[in-house]
Amino acid sequence: MTPVAALERVVHCLDRAHETSFKTKAFVRALDVVRALPPDEIDKRAATHTLTELDGIGDSSARVIEEAYAGEATYLAELEARTRVPITAAGQVYRDALRGDLHMHTRWSDGGATIEAMARTAIEQGHDYIVITDHSPRLTVAHGLDAERLRQQLADIAVLNERLAPFRILTGIEVDILEDGTLDHPDDVLAELDVVIASVHSKLRMPAPQMTERMVRAVANPHVDVLGHCTGRMIAKRDPSQFDPDYVFAACAQFRTAVEINCRPERLDPPRPLLAMAIEHGCHFTIDTDAHATGQLEWLPKGCDRAAETGVPIERVLNSWSADDLLRWGTAR
Repeated sequence: MTPVAALERVVHCLDRAHETSFKTKAFVRALDVVRALPPDEIDKRAATHTLTELDGIGDSSARVIEEAYAGEATYLAELEARTRVPITAAGQVYRDALRGDLHMHTRWSDGGATIEAMARTAIEQGHDYIVITDHSPRLTVAHGLDAERLRQQLADIAVLNERLAPFRILTGIEVDILEDGTLDHPDDVLAELDVVIASVHSKLRMPAPQMTERMVRAVANPHVDVLGHCTGRMIAKRDPSQFDPDYVFAACAQFRTAVEINCRPERLDPPRPLLAMAIEHGCHFTIDTDAHATGQLEWLPKGCDRAAETGVPIERVLNSWSADDLLRWGTAR
């Protein structure tokens, strides 16, 4: 393993562990340094144990580099074992059924990896396809995509699809549900995309009647395929939004808008009681990582376990279907 590959894998594992401390930033910095320098300089410094003299290389990153040259991987092996995402036997049944991931972010908005890096990681995980769903423009803090940037992204995806075939990158967006239930892109823009996830990101404390109306209006839009992280909660940090789940899930079932089972560890949305209600209403589902980095694409077990616990019918999970079946379902809505 090369020093670059070893450092990339360390960053991947730290992202998988949802490690957002200085440690991850330090390894990203070290990776940038190694990529920028001639390989022979890294070779010489590794051999003479002078890597830490380079600005941006600390003791831990120097160890990873030296172990890579020595054909060892003690640090990385320990990190791999410590950050592996567990899954139950029942959850594994769902994980084995999944053929894609419908919700992820890239450097185009607030993600940390390129589209190609996310795609290649998904290929390594055995996926047949992914959907790129960067943010829409209302979410300025996430550098959301306006129509012009979105169309530039679509052109890039077309090029990557030629390069990575038969793997498929489907086009999409996570569009904001505005306060009145309209969406943060017009219908003609959304019509150009394969998959549209609609999510609430603002005014999360809106009174329940207004929030219910807001969400129902969004899921009734014929271009919306998935209702994203429906309560908006952040576990131990932000309470769920208040709305009438019976009314919202009945609308999802009526308009064939899937309910997302969000795998981010700080979300795990919807909570189990609401997930059970969505099952009773006959809703379709997606199990999505909402990944913002390659390591986070390994979070699917978190949602698969919850699906197993609540008895989500696998045949109603959209990303257990082929890409063609998924697209046909969206077109027929």
